[in-house]
Amino acid sequence: MDNKKLIGEGIQKLPFKELIKRIGPGLIATGIVIGPGAVTTAAMIGGNYGYDLIWLLIPIIFMGITFMMVTNRLAITTGLPTIHAIYKYYGPVASFIVGTATFIACLFFTMGNISGTGARMNLIFGMNWKIGSAIIVAIVIYCYFSKNVYSKVEKVIMICILGMIISFYLTLIGVGGPDLKSFAVGMTSFKVPKGSFSTALAFISTNAAITAGIYNTYLGKEKKWNKDDLFNGVMFTDALVHILSVVLISGSIILVGAIVLNPSGEKIKAPAQLAALLVPIMGKGANYITGTALLGAGFSSLIGNTQRGIVLLNAGMQKEVSLESKSVRNGCLIVLAFSMMVAYTFNGSPIQLIFIANLATSIATPVGGLFVTLLIWRDDVNEGYKKPTLLRIAMTISYVFILVMTFSSLKTLIAKLF
Repeated sequence: MDNKKLIGEGIQKLPFKELIKRIGPGLIATGIVIGPGAVTTAAMIGGNYGYDLIWLLIPIIFMGITFMMVTNRLAITTGLPTIHAIYKYYGPVASFIVGTATFIACLFFTMGNISGTGARMNLIFGMNWKIGSAIIVAIVIYCYFSKNVYSKVEKVIMICILGMIISFYLTLIGVGGPDLKSFAVGMTSFKVPKGSFSTALAFISTNAAITAGIYNTYLGKEKKWNKDDLFNGVMFTDALVHILSVVLISGSIILVGAIVLNPSGEKIKAPAQLAALLVPIMGKGANYITGTALLGAGFSSLIGNTQRGIVLLNAGMQKEVSLESKSVRNGCLIVLAFSMMVAYTFNGSPIQLIFIANLATSIATPVGGLFVTLLIWRDDVNEGYKKPTLLRIAMTISYVFILVMTFSSLKTLIAKLF
């Protein structure tokens, strides 16, 4: 029997205070995930199906933690962030496809986020949405071109997340809170109401995305994570904080939709509609509370998503990926300028933009997920480490689910296209 000591054995878990200091990438991932699209989908689920689909939060927790832990582990065992590891083991074509497809998806989501943040500024301050969006973009550019970019982005997104949680839960309290019996039944019945399948898949794929895990490995590099952080609890805590913050926000929106929209039969197509529907219940304060929450969602997604697109595009072409590099900063500036022009041309309607983004995501997600799954099963990648049997199984289950989501989504998207 080989008694050789495995890497990571004997490393002690860090105290809670130290863990909190070392986390951060997962919070940025939350800010990216919870954008206008995620808010709209969550509100639609609650509004259309009441409490029936609240159980979707369970697979989101499972898949979200799995994706984060697998990609983080691979970054440590290979010594490379995800797309660079794909390049090393599977070649430049594979890394280029993953990086480019992800960039295209991020590009169109950025356009939608610009429209979304402009609409929220209009809701709160009553200003023209184009002026409002320009102000937000100016703040984003300041963050990108200042010193300690990662630290500023992390702090700004943390504030946005806290603002979203507080605002959405104030809204939840304002509408009387959930019916506990209906909530318990919804969490344990695992119903899939007729006509809800595609919406349910979209909700899961938005809130538990492999692309969030892939980008997290580049943020971990900015945070200066090391091998010890794989074993001392830092990476697991970061993944847990990420998925819990996603679930807290999305769950509260579903419940508000179930309480307010479902009984009335109102259909929601844009997040800003929530404020108007809540005014009769909460008064004029609904505009400010909901507007603050939605602005936080749009702004955090905008600042994180634009950077993510450029970093992953550069990674696919083996170029500079540091957030403070000229390449990433200038790339973000170009994307923001281009996105503003397109968003203003579409006059604030993000529907077509999100449609194209979903098409690109339908390519990036299964391709990126395939290589991540292959990497975690490679013995040479895990050499010297304890074999991650549970993570391998969890990743395989999650990837099969990704394929089901992708084919179902493509079927819906193609039907809409023609």
